[in-house]
Amino acid sequence: MSKFTNVVRFSVKKGSEKLFETQINNMNRWDGLLIHVVAKTGTSSYVSYGLWESEQSMSLARPKMIELLDSCRDFLEEISPELGVTDPVSGPVISEYIDI
Repeated sequence: MSKFTNVVRFSVKKGSEKLFETQINNMNRWDGLLIHVVAKTGTSSYVSYGLWESEQSMSLARPKMIELLDSCRDFLEEISPELGVTDPVSGPVISEYIDI
């Protein structure tokens, strides 16, 4: 099985940044999640990156990911009517370099 990745873009309501960051920092570890990084990419914009053991492990964690999103939903701005409050993409890893 190849590793799998997901990336999600968020826009946080002004004044809710610290609440959002606290909620994200308190998330539980999910089985199959190898790396999880959340970066602040602007005043109120963030991106989340996850590296998974496999697509299946990500799929099995999806209910917990939705639960986390639901706990943060009040802090998030709608990106667009089509996307809602997240802009997610995912796919198989085709190249990897990690030097930690």
